[in-house]
Amino acid sequence: MVGWVALLWLLEVIDAVTGHALDTYGVSPREVGELRDVIPAAFLHFGFDHVAANSLPLLVLGFLAALRGTGRFLAVVGIIIVVGGLGVWLTAPAGSVTAGASIVVFGLFGYLLVRGFVDRVITDVIVGLVVAALYGSILWGVLPTEGSVSWQGHLFGLLGGVLAAVLLRRRPAPGAGRPATIIG
Repeated sequence: MVGWVALLWLLEVIDAVTGHALDTYGVSPREVGELRDVIPAAFLHFGFDHVAANSLPLLVLGFLAALRGTGRFLAVVGIIIVVGGLGVWLTAPAGSVTAGASIVVFGLFGYLLVRGFVDRVITDVIVGLVVAALYGSILWGVLPTEGSVSWQGHLFGLLGGVLAAVLLRRRPAPGAGRPATIIG
């Protein structure tokens, strides 16, 4: 996670040095050619304040989500980025450009909230409750309260995280959880 956050900062430095040339890789809604920017937009930011606001939550939530394995974590983040980015592409206001790792932050928040219940793992339920206590106030970010903030990215990132928890839930081992049948 430290490497990922360092990459976000490096990209913002490159963006600043190049006169914000990377900002063009944000998502512009309902333009078919912009679908290619759904993935890079999650790694780009509009200024150092923007990347700073996402860094600590991304470190904490990403670390907690990655404890279940790197492969699962990458799949979770992939689902979040695609669902969040497509949601932005479909619903953001015309003429806007959206970028930022907050899609991933909200997605990881949603994933951690429901993962324990979906997987039926008590320690993950406890992690979800702690995450809710520490970061629950971010849920205000899914409401359209500030015109310059993409509530669409927050909302669809959150939904992407919940979807990832459901799609990637642990499957019980064959025969596990079934009552024994005695014959004869």
